[in-house]
Amino acid sequence: MTMAAAGSGFSASAWSERRSFVHRASLAFVWLATASGCVVVTEPAPWDALTLGLLILLPTVGLISIRPLLTLMLFLMMIAGAGALIGVIIAKDQPPAAIHTGVSVFLYIAAFLYAAFIAKRPAVHARLIVQASLVGALLAGLCGFIGYFNLVPGAADLMTRYSRATGLFKDPNVYGPFLVMGFVYAFHILLTKPFFKAMLGAAAFAFLSLGLLLSFSRGAWTNAGIALLVYGMFYVINVGSNRARLKFLGTLVFGVVALGVMLAIALQIDEVANLLQQRAALTQGYDEGPDGRFGGQQKAMRLIVDNPLGIGAQVFPYFYHHEEAHQVYLSMFMNAGWVGGIAFAVLMFGSVFLGFFHGLKKVPSQAYFAIGYGTLVGHVAEGFLIDLDHWRHLYVALAVVWGLMAASARAEAEGAER
Repeated sequence: MTMAAAGSGFSASAWSERRSFVHRASLAFVWLATASGCVVVTEPAPWDALTLGLLILLPTVGLISIRPLLTLMLFLMMIAGAGALIGVIIAKDQPPAAIHTGVSVFLYIAAFLYAAFIAKRPAVHARLIVQASLVGALLAGLCGFIGYFNLVPGAADLMTRYSRATGLFKDPNVYGPFLVMGFVYAFHILLTKPFFKAMLGAAAFAFLSLGLLLSFSRGAWTNAGIALLVYGMFYVINVGSNRARLKFLGTLVFGVVALGVMLAIALQIDEVANLLQQRAALTQGYDEGPDGRFGGQQKAMRLIVDNPLGIGAQVFPYFYHHEEAHQVYLSMFMNAGWVGGIAFAVLMFGSVFLGFFHGLKKVPSQAYFAIGYGTLVGHVAEGFLIDLDHWRHLYVALAVVWGLMAASARAEAEGAER
């Protein structure tokens, strides 16, 4: 027992237990914050409030580790934020631009915090984030199911939009992508765990597949497919035996067949069949013409060329077009100018580039990295179809990828020194 402990009346074991309680409570707080991402029907969302608390809690209790690579991530995000702040100054309507930019900066800082948390204990903390994401996805999927089939009075009004499931999100195109990380993790459980846990994973995978279907979001379907393929690619590359690779192929075939059966059953419901046929078309009526999505993107490109400093966030849909550009990279160039737009693009595509090479490494956290990286790649691709710069789950996936890369880079550097 140290003199300080004796003088204060606490034993060393009591002090250790106290620290252990604070540590467990902090981890529970992170888990709750991540799972609460399933509720974004109002803003600020519960995720925002809980993450704001974590910005104080995690550094205080020593549950973050700021690695050199994370400073690069923060640097790119702060350049994008600085460009957006300049956009606020020149915006035609400053209050909406300022609010939008403030939320962006908060999300950048939150992503850095979660990445530093993961870098502290890579495998353990990444697993916590991924498991909480699965629980959040299941809760979101349950709400979407209840709303779509109106199982509770008033549920359809609250948890659907345009006859599409939204859960406790405001938009089915956000609800669907939120399910992706849990969707991939459920497949990972099905693939790698013993029989009983694998069956639980199979049930979760099937349920989240239904949730994705009922979102009727083409972007979410594409996102989920890319994420699963990327995860599968790294699994096949890094797994230790051909037997495991054959198991993967068998599981994948089983999953595709099961999804086909579920789709065939769903198509027996006329409402589902009609909406699915409509949404499966390559383009929709609102995509075409000068006032459609593609016409809006052409206007956005002209504005980007003519305004190197941008026009400010939330200006385009109020002064130049009736809606957002539905392409996050165009939107970021308008919001934050050429410099901020390039910084955001470098962050997204640089994450994909660096992450690919990290995914080839055999490290203890490799499975969780493959899940987070697959989710991130799916979102980066979906960014060509929609504005996703304020999606909380995008920044969670970004944090998983950068946190694990930063921890691995530090471990390699320490190994080289030894």
